[in-house]
This record gives sequence, C-alpha cells and structure tokens, in this order.
Amino acid sequence: MVQHDRIAEFLPRLRRYARALSTSSEGADRLLRATLERVGEKLSSAAEPPDLRVWLFGQMHQTYMRSAALNELQGDEEAVVPDDDATPRHAFEQAIRAIPADKREVFLLVTLEDLTYEEVARALDIPIGTVMSRLSRAREKLRLKLMSEARLRMVRRL
Repeated sequence: MVQHDRIAEFLPRLRRYARALSTSSEGADRLLRATLERVGEKLSSAAEPPDLRVWLFGQMHQTYMRSAALNELQGDEEAVVPDDDATPRHAFEQAIRAIPADKREVFLLVTLEDLTYEEVARALDIPIGTVMSRLSRAREKLRLKLMSEARLRMVRRL
C-alpha cells in the first residue's frame, strides 16, 4: 500500500503538469482532483507501482484523455491568438498550447518533468518511437510558432 506522503511529494509536479495541459487554473484543479480520485481507487486494492512517479503521470494522462470534459480542459488549440502585449513567457505558454495535445503531453513530460523517453513511453502506454516522433514534431511546431511570432513583432515595430 502506498503511503500518502509518497504521493504528496509528487503533487507540485502533477499540479504543474495539469496546469500545462489545461487552459485555466480551474481546469488544472479539476484534472488534478480527478487524477487523485483515480489514483486512490486504483491503489486501494493494489501494491505500489515500481516507479510511482511515472505511474502517477500515466494516471494523469489517462484521466486527461478519458475525461468527459476533455474539450474544456484542453481548450480549442487552433483558437490560440497571439497577444501583442504578451511577455516572452506568455508568448511561450501560448505557443506550447498551440501544440496538439498528444504531442504537447510528450513535450511537457520530457522537458518540464524530466522523464526519459522510456518513462514517457510507459506513462502514456505508447512505443518509444512514437515518443521520439511526437517530441520532434512538438519541438518543430514550437520553433515555427515562436519564429513566426518574433517576425510578426519585428514587422509591427517598423
């Protein structure tokens, strides 16, 4: 049986990941709460998974993907409109939200949560080649989005 303090040590990271996946603090809170409910149900009858961190992120992924409120949690990715007065951080967050959800998840787990490709593959239950492909596509989409916004800002300054 998993100790509550073992799960509690991962709460800040799970909250950060939930916030990166959703478009609002409320959506992130709902996702985190639903994930913890799912975790509680699964762990009440099972032994602690070998890698609790990877397993918890996998549970959040499954909760996110299966949620009836998926559209509300992830927002309309195509509707991300650049804000002319945005700070670089805000522009970066908008660019990340413009990445399709399946690729954004991989990108966030590797870059934000520092999971290895193997851990991401286990957490999301996908082949490692898919992890590498999604990560590459996410990075390229982010690069193109940020370059395009930088060019747009330069044109507006002229």
